[in-house]
Formats: sequence, structure tokens, C-alpha cells
Amino acid sequence: MEQAEHRVGAPPEPGAYDLVVVANRLAVDRVTDPDGTSSWHRSPGGLVTALAPIMASQEGAWVGWGGVAEEALDPFTHDGMHLVPVELSEHELTEYYEGFSNSTLWPLYHDVIARPEFHRQWWDTYLTVNVRFARAAAATAAPNATVWVQDYQLHLVPRLLRRLRPDVRIGYFHHIPFPPVDIYAQLPWRRSLLEGLLGADLIGFQRRSDVANFSGAVRRLLGGSFRSGTLNVNDGHGGERPVRAEAFPISIDVGTITALARDPEVQARSRQIREELGDPHTILLGVDRLDYTKGIRHRIKAYAELLEDGSLDVEEVCLVQVASPSRENVESYQELRDDIELAVGRVNGTYDTMGQTAIRYLHHSYPVEEMVALYLAADVMLVTALRDGMNLVAKEYVAARGGRGGQGGVLVLSEFAGASDQLRKALLINPHDIDGMKDAILEAVAMDPREASQRMKSMHRQVLTHDVNKWSRDFLGRLAGGDQGMDDAGPEASR
Repeated sequence: MEQAEHRVGAPPEPGAYDLVVVANRLAVDRVTDPDGTSSWHRSPGGLVTALAPIMASQEGAWVGWGGVAEEALDPFTHDGMHLVPVELSEHELTEYYEGFSNSTLWPLYHDVIARPEFHRQWWDTYLTVNVRFARAAAATAAPNATVWVQDYQLHLVPRLLRRLRPDVRIGYFHHIPFPPVDIYAQLPWRRSLLEGLLGADLIGFQRRSDVANFSGAVRRLLGGSFRSGTLNVNDGHGGERPVRAEAFPISIDVGTITALARDPEVQARSRQIREELGDPHTILLGVDRLDYTKGIRHRIKAYAELLEDGSLDVEEVCLVQVASPSRENVESYQELRDDIELAVGRVNGTYDTMGQTAIRYLHHSYPVEEMVALYLAADVMLVTALRDGMNLVAKEYVAARGGRGGQGGVLVLSEFAGASDQLRKALLINPHDIDGMKDAILEAVAMDPREASQRMKSMHRQVLTHDVNKWSRDFLGRLAGGDQGMDDAGPEASR
């Protein structure tokens, strides 16, 4: 970290905001209106939904990139939230975001499902951008403020920020998996990233296994041992300070999903979807970003084999696969799209009839209202991720179905998704085991409605009592020195 700390420069003057969130993107998206003018709208993601009310009550600010390269924006306020844009060049987006973040760290942290690339120039740009984010946060935070850094694009920010502003309280949350040490150790800059995270006072992960992997990496590569979740590190002033690492499973805005599931217009749309699909007896649904970690190819293979061996009949069952566009400038994602579209074409060419389509493949993003309608239309939700920090789609399906009084619907869920720790009444699968996945799909299709309803009600209780607002309160409370943390949201939940 010596090079990074040399670059960080002199501390800026403190800002005026008591709570500062630092993320790769701002909490707003630019939307072009019908008349050609553009405006800012609050991002629909759960993180923004959870933090916006807290930030409004605590003089909060959000630091992040505005979404357009080479665009210099002044800080502005939107919907009660102060926004501090960080400028990124085209070159920086290519090397910091598409390169080091998504072609080095992302595949490495997802168990090397795709091969990570290690390029020194990407690392240098990642370092430069992290310094810029740290300085923006330091200039925004009031004396003794709380700063909450989000995710793997900003690994170095906690330590850089601590060097600039030792007075602030720093939290970091890691939204994706943290790999076992034997995988993590491949990274040439492994020590620097660990040291970057240890600049925080509290480091949050999705799963206890992620905490264990991180602790193991610190022990092996830095020689420090976490005891009861705490590691004492040098405070830079001749003393020590504690760093805690804990699991805080993220969740969803349950209220919004439940309300939409009860909306007569959304319910009518769900019925229309079934009619448009030919009113099959069973609808299987997959909803994913187009990403190699999601197990979409494995899912299609299992479904195709069930059609081939006659266990499922295309006249009675349809698979709807929503694959929203993702990282379309990255070569491995372009190849994945081609592979999936070829696989869908082969299945449909083999099994389609004049009246029925085996797989309805939708390479689009949809508004939340349409997604909830799809959840209500689907009898079986397939979440077959090969590795996933959490997978909020699984929780959204439970919120939509359970919010109707637990009227059924079956969740088939990968044990390698963080959501499997909480949603234990799902049918848990190993997505690499195609035969096991086939058995689970058949069990889901044939499940007694009463059993399906009971399972869904149990999972809905878990999601309802552990929503995204509880997640943010627990993390910030723990960061402030309270006792909040992961309670019954762990592996025994919803049993």
C-alpha cells in the first residue's frame, strides 16, 4: 500500500455530512424524458431504498460515478440526498471497471468460474481511481462522521481514507463472495487489497463462510488472527485499533414487492403472461443478469434433458428465462450470450410445437412491476447460481408469493447462493449435479400445493423479518459500537 498512500496527498478540509456512502455508482440514474431533456431519478436498487431515509435524517451524502465517462459534474442534491459525483475517463472505465474490477476480481472472487486476468496497468488504474474516491469521501465527511464503503470496486478506499481522515468511523460491505485463501492467493496484489479492507472499523460480508475465508487470508498472508471476529491492527500512531469482520446478509425491500403482488393490475398482468405463454400447466422461471456465475447454461441443460427423456412435456411446461444485459463490452460476456442463445435455439428447434415454445428467452431488463407479475405467474423459480454473494431474486420471489398468503410456488435454490443460508425451505441443489437438479425440478413440479404453501409461508416470515432496512440498521448500529449483527438470519433460519 506504500504507493497508494504516497499518492493520496494532503488531507482535504472536512465536509459537512455526518453519514457518507461511497459506491461505484451514484444513487441516481439519468433518464431521458420524452421531450429530449434529461433528469435524475433515484436508482431502484435495494441499497438505495434502504439508505435513503437514513441519509435524509442524518445529513447524508453519496459519493459515486455519475454514469457517463469524461463528464465533470458538480455536487448536487436530489430528493433530499446530497450527491458527490466522481469523474472517470473512458480509459479508467476500461481498466478500473471492465478490467481490474470485472475481469480480475469478479472471476477470482467467484471461484475462477472464468479465468481472471492479471495486468499491472489495470492495477495501477484501479489504484488511481480508489485514491480519487477516497479523497472525495474525505472532503465530504464532517468531523467524526460515519463513512460506509460499498463493494469490491473500492477495496483500497478504507485504508486510504483512514490515512486522510483518521477521525471518521469507516465501514465496508462486500456484496460478492470472498474466495478461499488458495484461490485468493493467486492475486499478485493480494496483500494490498487485504490491507485496504483492514482500514475499516467494520467489514461486512454476506455469509459466515465469507468471513472465514477473509479471516483465513489475513492469517496466511498478513500473519494476523481474528479472535471472536476481532483483529487488532496498528493505528499508525504507535497504538492499536480493533477491526471487526462479521456476516450481515443483505435483503430486499419486502414492502414494495408485497404491495405490488397485491396490486390488481399486477395480478391481472400475471394472468395475461400465462395466457401469452399458451396457459401451460407449469411455468418455470429464471431471472438473472447475463453472467457466467448464474448457472444459466446448467439450467437449460437440465431442462432439455427432462424434455428429452419425457419427464416433462412441452405441451404442459414452459421455461421463461429472463437474462438482463450485463457488461456487454467484456469479451467473456459476449461469448456467454452467444452460447446461451445457441443453446436456447437448439432446445426450441428440437422441442417446440405449433402451439408451445419450450424456452421463452428474454434478453431484456424489465421494471419491477413486470418482474413481480412474472413471479406471480411462475409456479417454480429456478435459482441455479454456481456462486453468488446473496441472490436477491430468490428473496423477491418469496416476498411476492408469500405475500399472497403463501399460495404456493416452489423455489429451487443453489446451495452456492448466499440466500440458501436463510431460505432453507427451498429445494436446495448443487447446480453442477445435473441429475440432482433434474430431480429437484421434477419434485417442484409435482409438489403438493399444501406443502408448497407451507414452505413458502416459512420462507416469507424469514424475509419479512429480515428486510433490507433491518440489514442497514444492523450494520450501521454495529459500526457505531452497538450489539446489532447477524442474529437468526444465519444457516438455521426458516427451518
